Amino acid sequence: MSKIYTFTKEERLCNKKLIDELFRNGSSFLVYPFKVSWLITAESQLYPAQVLFSVPKKRYKHAVDRNLLKRRMREAYRLSKEQYLYLPLKDMGKQIVFSIGYVGKEIADYAFIEKKMLKLLNSLAQPDAK
Repeated sequence: MSKIYTFTKEERLCNKKLIDELFRNGSSFLVYPFKVSWLITAESQLYPAQVLFSVPKKRYKHAVDRNLLKRRMREAYRLSKEQYLYLPLKDMGKQIVFSIGYVGKEIADYAFIEKKMLKLLNSLAQPDAK
């Protein structure tokens, strides 16, 4: 199996200070059913992007529903991050942290989530599009 389709611990956004800074100073945009908050970082990281996935407990009371949506989001991200996000960011020499929050009202199927994830990653990779 090729190395580019992995999703390691270093690619996940876990640093509390970075998360706080992201939501305090970051920019955001909407690609339904996702709300994306992003911030360009100065810290050198192993990967050009770190990501955080969230699904609101207020809208999805059952943990199985939240987990299902997060699994689908992570899988769509894992399969397309290298081509649509990492390569453009490496070319620009930028590193970002971002969060993807699910704001949809119903549980979307994987095909829909994957299509919207591609659109989202293309938007993130364009530096002036937001």
